[in-house]
Parts: sequence; structure tokens; C-alpha cells
Amino acid sequence: MTEQTSFHRRGVLKAGLAGAGVLATGVLGSGSAAAFVRRDRPVLTHGVQSGDVTSHSAVVWTRADRPSRMLVEVSADPSFRRARRMRGPVLGPRTGGTGKLRIPGLRPGTELHYRVTAEDLDGRATSEPVLGRFGTAPLGRSDVRLVWSGDVAGQGWGINPDIGGMTAYAAMAARRPDLFLHSGDTVYADGPMTETVTLPDGRVWRNLMTPEKTKVAETLDEYRGQFAYNLLDENVRAFNAAVPSYVQWDDHEVTNNWYPGEILDLPEYTEKRVDVLARRGFQAFHEWHPIDARAAVDGRVYRSFSHGRHAEIFVLDMRSYKDANTSDKSEPGHVLGQRQANWLVRELARSTATWKIVQADLPIGLIVPDGDDIEGVANGLPGAPGGRETELAWVLREIARRRVRNVVWLTADVHYTAAHHYSPERASYTDFEPFWEFVSGPLHAGAFGPNTLDPTFGPKAEFVHAPPVANTSPMDGFQHFGEVNIDGASGDLTVDLRDGAGASLWSKTLHPERR
Repeated sequence: MTEQTSFHRRGVLKAGLAGAGVLATGVLGSGSAAAFVRRDRPVLTHGVQSGDVTSHSAVVWTRADRPSRMLVEVSADPSFRRARRMRGPVLGPRTGGTGKLRIPGLRPGTELHYRVTAEDLDGRATSEPVLGRFGTAPLGRSDVRLVWSGDVAGQGWGINPDIGGMTAYAAMAARRPDLFLHSGDTVYADGPMTETVTLPDGRVWRNLMTPEKTKVAETLDEYRGQFAYNLLDENVRAFNAAVPSYVQWDDHEVTNNWYPGEILDLPEYTEKRVDVLARRGFQAFHEWHPIDARAAVDGRVYRSFSHGRHAEIFVLDMRSYKDANTSDKSEPGHVLGQRQANWLVRELARSTATWKIVQADLPIGLIVPDGDDIEGVANGLPGAPGGRETELAWVLREIARRRVRNVVWLTADVHYTAAHHYSPERASYTDFEPFWEFVSGPLHAGAFGPNTLDPTFGPKAEFVHAPPVANTSPMDGFQHFGEVNIDGASGDLTVDLRDGAGASLWSKTLHPERR
């Protein structure tokens, strides 16, 4: 890593916890959830986050325990001399106490420290500060290190204080990445927890509990409580303070395997209309993450970011525009929607970055069922593309026709880690160029897999690390995250698939093709 882009974050990992105060999980003005602790001044309850960084801007996030004004100071100097001070939004009931501020006018490739406080609306008292750090995107041929994963607090495995909480976040922080790509399932709004879980070998898993984690989320406040829960973990808060993120969503931010227009037939839900649940889940998702709605093409999720000469990240939304999960995949289907598919092809073709990194919330070639129906892209049938595969076939054909080189797909979703190479030489559909897809997860959830590969696009599993039984707990070594390093001098891209402790299980270096 170059001196410019490799940041020493050990200090900020500790500083990010300073002033966190009592971690309330409730919502301002709400009678549900934990009561707010009243003190003589505001308290920032869930740390700070940064995200959607560009060469000239970044988004900073926080949450307060009472109506107050968000204040942000930014400086290249950790002592905050000559700091730039900005007034942010009111942290109030309308957003559940959360708020974020876009900071413009920054210098490219610069390490910046930020300090967030909350000021009483009468201006008489301010909170203890919480510190964070991020780096703006460089412009030149700098080294790049990013990590990615997904799937947090799923299948009943929450924050277990006996094992130190969500420790994979600490392992990612130890790698000192420039960026974190969160590949969806950032929460499990449909996954209630119990205080204890007895494992098959007699060990007992103990969950930290909040009221919102005792049932499926249906109301806006209950969805907010899902995101608040993960931030009770000190590893998560410390990581968020040190590493900026690009976040996307998948299904569990709303409910399992959902699609627009779906009507649920589940007794645990009193609200059966998924579109209603999705609106509430989507609002909470945006409230609790440092996402710049201005960067999203339609103000929702999909967007792209350049990070130096060598990397551009394309954040997809394979949830909001998909068609119904059915077993009949003979007709063409959608997972991106026409507008997003057109955007992806167009922007990939326009990109001048050496590597085009597609941050996908679903894998392409793995069969992901929904009972007897299909949840993912692959329809499980040999031969020509059908269903949602037809849309991906068009994308792959178009980027080959436009001679787009060096496209790499990163994803999570299936709760194990794998490296897939796709080639027309093995495929029933051949109108595309070979490419790699790397899968890594879960970050902190039940481990599953492996799934079956669909032959349509000719995938081959070059590496797989999956548990022997379904829903293996995070205690048993099958949590994962991935790491990408791009060498500034050569442009070579190296992928490491790592376990939850940070050990590399498999590594591959890709050399860029030149046009």
C-alpha cells in the first residue's frame, strides 16, 4: 500500500468508541424499545460511520438520544487544528434520531479525521465527541485495498458477549482497508432471536437481546431497531469509525426472499403486503447507513464510485426491480430491471478504470431456491438462458460487444466463500468473455452451502469453503470476508478469501487485460 492510501487506523478504532455513551435501541418519541437515558446533554448512542466517499466528498453519519443538531469537524490533522466545522441536520424523531451530512470540497487521496458532536437545540450543551477517520478517493495509480462481505446477525446468531461479539469486524479492521463493500443482508429483520441457543454438542450460545429482536420487524420503529441492534457491538462501531463503506441491500432488510408485489402467507406477520414492509425497511436502511441518495441513479441504491486510476465500484440493487419468484422460468425475467441493466452496461463501457468491480447482492451462477421456486438469477436448468438469466445474458453480451475488459463480480448472500470462474468454453450460452465471481460470507450469521452451480454461463468452482452442516454457528470457523488488493504500479488485482479471523484460505492474482 502507498503511504498516501494506507492509513494507520489503530488509534481511531479506540477513538470511535469514545463518547458512545449508553446505547439506546429505541426511537425518538417512541414508547417502544429501550427508554432513552436523559442526561444534562445529548449523547451519541451508536458511534459514527462514513461512506460513499469520492475524491472530493464523503457522507458522515451518527445518532443522538434526543432532538439535537449534528455538528461535524473535519481536519487532516488529528489534533483538529484548523478544522473545518459544518452544521448538519437536526437529529430528531422524523429519522429516529439518526442523521448524516455530506461533506463536499475535499482534496483527493487525503487522510481525514472527523469529530461529531450533537448540540442541544437551544445551543446550551453539546455531547461528548465521537471520532472517526476516512480517506478520500485518490486520482492516480495508487494501491487500493478493500474488503467485502455480507449477512449479519442472521439465523438466530446475534451479539454473543462470551466470544467477544462480532469479531470478524475486528479481523477486517486489522487488515486496514481503504473501503468496505457491504454486500447486503446488513440486518435480519425477519429473524427473531432467543436469549440462548443450545448447539448440537451441548455448548450454549448467548445472545444480547433487545425488544426489537424478539419478533419479525413490521413497523418502521421495529425496522430501525434491527439496524440499531448491530451497532450495539463494539467491533462494529470501531470498524465503522475507521473504514468508509459502500452499502447495498438484499432481502433480509425487509423479509426473506421478497420481491415487489408479494403478499405474504406467514402467520408471524400481521402486515402481509411486502410493498408496505419494503417501504418501511427501505426508510430504515437509508436512515442507518451513510448512503448518499444523490449518488444513486434513482435515489435508491444502485450507484458507482471511482477509487483511483485502477478501480471503479458499481453497486447494484438486485432486489427492488426483480420479478416474482416462480418455478416457471421459460419466459424472460428481471433481476436488475431494464433501466439498471442499461445503466450498468453503459457505465461499465464508459469507465476508464483498470478494474471494474461489480458489487452484487446475488451470485450469478449459483442456484438459490425459494422453496420450489427460484430466488436468485440461475434457474437451475441447462441450455439457453431463461427467466432472470436472460437479463444477465444481455449484460454479459453487451459488455463483451463493447470490449469492456477486467470486470470482476463480488458478492455474498449464500453464507460460504467460493471463487467461480465463468467461461464460454464450458457454457451453453457462449456470447460473453470469461470473468471471475468471488463470493464471501457470512460476516456474522449461520453458515450454509455449498449451493449447486447452474451450467448456463459455464461456471467452475475453483475454491469452496463451506460448513459440513447447515446453519453452523459463528463459533465454528465458517465466517468469511474477502479482500481485494490492487497494486498501484502494475495494476494487478489479488483476491484473498479469508476466514472470520482474517486468515487467507485461498488467493488469486489477476493481471489486467489491455484494450
